[in-house]
Amino acid sequence: MSLWEKDINDIHFNSLNKNIETDILIIGGGITGLTTLYYLKDYQSICLVEKNTIGCGVTKNTTGKITYLQGAIHVDLMNNINYEVASLYLKSQITAISLIKKIIKKEKISCNLEQVSSFLHAEKKKDFSKLEAEKNFLLDNYIPVQEHNHAISVVDTYVFNPEKYLNGLKNILQNKTIYEHTNITNITFKNGKYYCNANSSLIIAKKVIIACHYPFFLFPFCLPLKSHIEKSYLIAYKTTTNEHNSGITISNPGYSYRYYQDGKAIYKICLASSHRSTLKQNDKDNFLNVQKKFHIPSDKIVAKWSNVDIITEDKLPFIDEIKNNMYIATGFNTWGMTNGILAAKILSDKILNKENEFAPLFKIQRKNFYKVKSFFSNTFFSIYGFINSHCFKKWYPNTLHFIKNNGQKIAIYVDQNNKRHSVYPICPHLKCGLIFNEEEKTWDCPCHSSRFDLDGNCIKGPSTKNISCKK
Repeated sequence: MSLWEKDINDIHFNSLNKNIETDILIIGGGITGLTTLYYLKDYQSICLVEKNTIGCGVTKNTTGKITYLQGAIHVDLMNNINYEVASLYLKSQITAISLIKKIIKKEKISCNLEQVSSFLHAEKKKDFSKLEAEKNFLLDNYIPVQEHNHAISVVDTYVFNPEKYLNGLKNILQNKTIYEHTNITNITFKNGKYYCNANSSLIIAKKVIIACHYPFFLFPFCLPLKSHIEKSYLIAYKTTTNEHNSGITISNPGYSYRYYQDGKAIYKICLASSHRSTLKQNDKDNFLNVQKKFHIPSDKIVAKWSNVDIITEDKLPFIDEIKNNMYIATGFNTWGMTNGILAAKILSDKILNKENEFAPLFKIQRKNFYKVKSFFSNTFFSIYGFINSHCFKKWYPNTLHFIKNNGQKIAIYVDQNNKRHSVYPICPHLKCGLIFNEEEKTWDCPCHSSRFDLDGNCIKGPSTKNISCKK
């Protein structure tokens, strides 16, 4: 469990069990989907569906930072695209911070929002020039910057509890049409409307917003060729002092940290060991690396969990209309809190036919150096991940066994109570082999980040099917 899961409130919604028709369908109940519904709450006919429970997706696995100091992203954008794009992205993130503060203040949402200083560290000599360039870029854009030993900092950034924020939105939106445990498995377009299969029911919608982490369809978007998955490992432990700051390194893989205070309890949340999901798949070792990096005593650990992020070629999200009143928000590049809020505003503005100055920045059809540079590497690692994922992994515990039945591979895990859990260890999405996550007791897809519990129930897409096996 992540540190935030204990704060999910007890407001829940029914599963869809009938056919319905709506003007707007939002798919996904994380920070993007729920905030989009908030902006469109006065719309007469609107519906939101969530595959599992609202707030139990990627949002609960974040660090909960609300910052524009996102590594050296502005230098990268400036060098590989142009200065104007870098400046507009900076402005978009500052605007996102303002948007979320406005919602929290207006609705009086208690979510431990705290203004903190954000630090950017350069641990390696090769990063010193990049740190200097990022500092100069921020100064050129009228951002006050403090200099430290191999680090810079800014003061107007925030941290919060993302689940308490979603709780606040759920309280406000209780009277809207929301369904949990409603899995959209297929969408077809006919006569100007979308026909969306959900469980055994049908939703007919004029407009559809895809606000889930990874779209469950391949075409026409082809996200696997435009991005890759990055997996990170987080540990929260009790400490005695709240330093009222957060930080990140320029280098990748690097590390990230923040503090969180809830009453008298103070925690430090640490992130490290980030990697392409197709590589370095031994989760037990990766969690241990985080513990060693931050010198975390084992008896102080209160939570540890992993997270996956969609990394686009140019480090810019995709927030746009795919086709015919179907919209998408994805590829937030580890900055889901600001970009999730921003996506909600951009997409709701599109629905309401309002201009948004940041919409052109995140268009799906965009051309730049990154697309040429990353296309072949994304293709290579996708193929590599598919092939490598079908090999047995030597770090698997002796409580996990593989057998074959009628030509199908079956994985059997025996838990501490001697109960057997059997699954088909192949992802239904694009047939990648699944990797057993010994630490979190899940089956994870290294290719596109689908996740299944011990009994094969799909708990995270893009897969829309289970891998349950009764053997």
